[in-house]
Amino acid sequence: MFTGLIDDVGTITSVAETPAGRELRIACGYEDLQEGESIAVNGACLTVLRFGPRWFTVAAIATTLERTTMRGWTAGRRVNLERALRVGDRLGGHFVQGHVDGVAGVTDVRQAGDARLIDLALPPGLAELMVQHGSVAVDGVSLTVNDLPAPGILQVSLIDYTMRHTTLGTLAAGDEVHVEADMLGKYVQRLLKEPTSWHLER
Repeated sequence: MFTGLIDDVGTITSVAETPAGRELRIACGYEDLQEGESIAVNGACLTVLRFGPRWFTVAAIATTLERTTMRGWTAGRRVNLERALRVGDRLGGHFVQGHVDGVAGVTDVRQAGDARLIDLALPPGLAELMVQHGSVAVDGVSLTVNDLPAPGILQVSLIDYTMRHTTLGTLAAGDEVHVEADMLGKYVQRLLKEPTSWHLER
């Protein structure tokens, strides 16, 4: 479980195809990682395979590659990082599972006063989970749904801090990002779609 508050921005230093999957070595600021711990890389929960001072490796299996943009990642790419939530940590963002729901395309980026507005074209099925002023994770960053300006379009608004401390400040039209809808919306959607009698029969 994560909160969508990025605590480091890492850089991919190497990519290799291995029996464990597409292995990424990432330079970071962490000094105390542990083998087997979970870490969100651009919002996708992955497992630390190996680590050392200021670096670690993770592997993306076929399922992960199908649902994310990781298949196209190469050395030099910067990625948002967040270590898993610990009991007692502050909940400054929102509950993020690290389960990417889909890949959205950036359709427009523009400045509006002191904020940067980014429009994202959502894949089928995701728009119905978005609620204006609700929560959404974009490349692992906890954001507020600023607007839903057109069918299938999600708009988020970035403050200066977010642009400086995550990779979102460099987004441009044509880029692709990971999107995870608020988990509460997904559970509500499932309950509304399923007949209410199913749990009475068990």
